[in-house]
Amino acid sequence: MELLIAAALGYLLGSLPFAVIVSRAFGLADPRSFGSGNPGATNVLRTGNKAAALLTLLGDAAKGWLAMLIATKVGAGETAVALAGLAAFLGHVFPFTLGFKGGKGVATAVGVLLGFSVPLAGIAIGLWIAVAAITRYSSLAALVAAGAAPLIAGLLVGRIQVVLPVTIISAVLILRHKGNIQKLLAGTESRLGGNRSKGSKKTVQEN
Repeated sequence: MELLIAAALGYLLGSLPFAVIVSRAFGLADPRSFGSGNPGATNVLRTGNKAAALLTLLGDAAKGWLAMLIATKVGAGETAVALAGLAAFLGHVFPFTLGFKGGKGVATAVGVLLGFSVPLAGIAIGLWIAVAAITRYSSLAALVAAGAAPLIAGLLVGRIQVVLPVTIISAVLILRHKGNIQKLLAGTESRLGGNRSKGSKKTVQEN
């Protein structure tokens, strides 16, 4: 019962579509209607509204961390806490609120990593920043961080209750970036700061 409640809590929190919520609050177009069509912070950034993108990023990350925090505060065991985080990530990727078509889950994954271990999250974020700064490819940065996360979790924590969910999250993240991998190989992937839409309620031009 504890595991079921933890999973339900995490999934419900993860299903909150902050990209859509924040975009509506700022009077921007639905992020699913332009750019990559992905309801996430990177696509919101394409509107040029950095505040909206930042709020989306923080909201999406907070979902994973908050699910684990609540589970911890009510006295759930380590497995249930881990399940709450994993469910929050899956809720973001497959939210019932958006017809099970959600974001790629990078920010929410970071929140879950933070719930597991601050150093684990810090190293993953550091890898993302380094790769993104050098290449200006957000997708490549996410792929590198996702690929390294299970290894880092194993070295820093080592417990199966952490390594297994991190591995699942990493695998889903990589699968969700399948289209980006194809574009990277073809040399057609968009770079950070390279695509912007006007983000109005009425019309949005996809770059």
